[in-house]
Amino acid sequence: MERMDPVDANPTRDGTAADAHAAAPLLNCLLREAGELVEPGAAGAAGAHRLRASGRLLRVRGTRRPTEPELLTNGTWQRLTHTELVKLTAEELRLLTGLPNSELPAEMLDSREAVAAVLTARAHATAPEDPYRLSEQSLITGHPYHPAPKARGGGPPAAWLPYAPEAYAAFPLILLGVREDAVVEEGDTAALDTLGTAPPGYRLLPAHPWQLDLVGRELAEAFADGRLVRLGRTEGEVWPTAAIRTVYTPEADLFLKFSLDVRITNDIRRLWRHDLLKLRRTDTAVTAAFAELPGAAWLGDRGYRTADFAFEELAVLTRDGLADHLAPGTTPFLAAALTEDTAAFPGNPLVRTAEPEAWWEAYLRAVVPPALGVFHHHGVVLEAHLQNTLVACDPAGTPVQALYRDAEGVKLLPDVTRAAGWERLVYCLLVNNLMEIAAALAEHHPGVDHWPAVRRELKRHRDIPEAEELLNSPTLPGKTNLLLRWTAADGADARYLPLPNPLSEYGTSQ
Repeated sequence: MERMDPVDANPTRDGTAADAHAAAPLLNCLLREAGELVEPGAAGAAGAHRLRASGRLLRVRGTRRPTEPELLTNGTWQRLTHTELVKLTAEELRLLTGLPNSELPAEMLDSREAVAAVLTARAHATAPEDPYRLSEQSLITGHPYHPAPKARGGGPPAAWLPYAPEAYAAFPLILLGVREDAVVEEGDTAALDTLGTAPPGYRLLPAHPWQLDLVGRELAEAFADGRLVRLGRTEGEVWPTAAIRTVYTPEADLFLKFSLDVRITNDIRRLWRHDLLKLRRTDTAVTAAFAELPGAAWLGDRGYRTADFAFEELAVLTRDGLADHLAPGTTPFLAAALTEDTAAFPGNPLVRTAEPEAWWEAYLRAVVPPALGVFHHHGVVLEAHLQNTLVACDPAGTPVQALYRDAEGVKLLPDVTRAAGWERLVYCLLVNNLMEIAAALAEHHPGVDHWPAVRRELKRHRDIPEAEELLNSPTLPGKTNLLLRWTAADGADARYLPLPNPLSEYGTSQ
């Protein structure tokens, strides 16, 4: 009987599935940033890696989602629990960097506990019928190269499960009234006023219930002196996207992005003042760039509204919905969901396609030209990673359109140099997006040679000098999320290490 990959297993009482989901991205980080693959004969088994700082040997099963870590101890391979893997990682990084860190190990453990809570909740919940919502709420493993992708700030599950996309959450928003003389807004925020009715002298401000729980004490004075009043809740429910703090309101076909005073992956997820103040300039530039592109779409961040006494804490951003952008007759899917396990995302068009080569070429035609085009012709650097990319598919499941989102992650030239912008784009588009989709495609459709199609797509953009150079570059930039978090670097301060470039292996003849 074929052995079941534990990442695809059903949740069990002993937490095997939670361990597997939590271990996979942590192992990806550890092996990429602190290890090196050794020849099978040198370690006595395939899948062995030498940890550079200590010289210890660690072996795993699988490649895209490594599992079942074992450490060579006194000549014997010893299986590591998730807790032991976290301890090993911490010891290795202390040796590698010379720095202590007590915060990140706690986040790694919290991430595993969050996965366990999500698996339990999903086992007792009904999955949404809407395929787009299902894709946004399918990310049980999450970022495949982050040591703690599901950490939720260390709080008890009861505090955040009601708002967790992975648990199929849906909930009403809390409606607040902000006294008119305290309102700060910019851009188009008219859609917020359709969510309820504010009393005279006040403006409507929706709030995320979890965020209000987190910062409620800071607002006590504003409630007491009347600058802020409670107006109940929205009549309809919203549901959280994969981004957690961004929700979709189906009735209004509108996305709303909130502050959330919790560290998710690398950052405390507030809508920071400096990002909000440059929002209109950034979104205007991206919207203008996409207006000149055929087919592809940008979900614009229209504007924001907040209170001057709680500028970041209560900020809410309005984002375009899907109706005005989606190609007729298509269904959108979150690109990140295409790489998740089949149990988490049934109906995955990547899995069910009968023509994987054609599917892959269609995916490339949808996502690559707009990202490269707005960079080269308009100086716009999209954060085109899997979680910011939606792929619209026809009824057969074939990609026909890409929709990009999130102005907060966009960079503009010359605010950053062209070289820095290109490096960021290559990481987001090629390493985070295409390489992960390609790996999932190879896993579900063995035998597909996906890199020649990528080379052909890039060759269509010979007017971009960097695209031609990329074909023969020996390396690609890989973001070092583990070292970034261990060294307490700014979450927006991307640091890269060179990864082998699979495109260059095919030579110039392909």
